[in-house]
Amino acid sequence: MSQPIQVHVKLFARLREELGTGDLTLALPPGSTAADALDQLAAQGEPWQQLKGDRPVMLAINQAMAKPVNSLQDGDELALFPPVTGG
Repeated sequence: MSQPIQVHVKLFARLREELGTGDLTLALPPGSTAADALDQLAAQGEPWQQLKGDRPVMLAINQAMAKPVNSLQDGDELALFPPVTGG
């Protein structure tokens, strides 16, 4: 069986405050996507479920904007930003 990949997750702004952490590491199966990482985080229950809510978070993989379908590799950094609201 393949070894899990390690993805470093960084949370910014309101997400950092509401989730009580700014930095964590996830172990995911090889071939996982950013959406898989969000699913794993949201499975922790409230308040983590907001990551899969009706206002999706913005994603960056290794400091480049990304979409949930983008693949993750071992050692990647996945940054999560709260949704941007107009004003």
